[in-house]
Amino acid sequence: MYKGIIFDADGVLVDSMPYHAKAWVDVFSGLGIEVTEEEIYEVEGSNHIGVINIFFEKAGMTPDPDMYAAILERKRAHFLRNNHAKAFEGMYQCLSSLKGRFRLAVASGADRTIVTSLMDKFYPGIFDAIVSGEDVSKGKPDPEPYNRAVAMLGLNKNECFVVENAPLGIRSAKNAGLFCVGIPAYLDASKLQEADLILKDHDELVGYLNGLAEE
Repeated sequence: MYKGIIFDADGVLVDSMPYHAKAWVDVFSGLGIEVTEEEIYEVEGSNHIGVINIFFEKAGMTPDPDMYAAILERKRAHFLRNNHAKAFEGMYQCLSSLKGRFRLAVASGADRTIVTSLMDKFYPGIFDAIVSGEDVSKGKPDPEPYNRAVAMLGLNKNECFVVENAPLGIRSAKNAGLFCVGIPAYLDASKLQEADLILKDHDELVGYLNGLAEE
């Protein structure tokens, strides 16, 4: 029986990914690297180091070691300045009903300032553990984010499952040996085929989670 649920943040709990994508596009543009928002959605879940490495490599460039922190700061500032994210409908009420029955965690590729600000605003007091992109040396699809979340919850892997909306996040969960529920948010469901269970939308996710609370 499951005792813990680990959620990705952007695209699962909060409708925030468009603001992340726009921030990355603008920051990379300032570095002379052309990136589309769709390309950012494809690598959603990776931490800032992974995102920077992916698009520098595509451009045939190599970032200097001291560039990572500066690029992250520019991206963070852009996001916070332009962010109009909102919680997905019904999710706060759903997680409130799950709290106490399950241990709840977030494992996100975004930096800690952004993750905690969004969770404090939309899900205050809900989560027992939060893992940000800055808390791991290797971001998704590496299993480290979800391994860390399981450890912070004090549970075994067979007692936890993951809710994800992005291919790299699903791969991270599966690499960690966890059951993963996929929910399409910004990409078509066909991109989420590595998930163990794919739900059609957030309404179906709320119904699925509420069903667990009633068991």
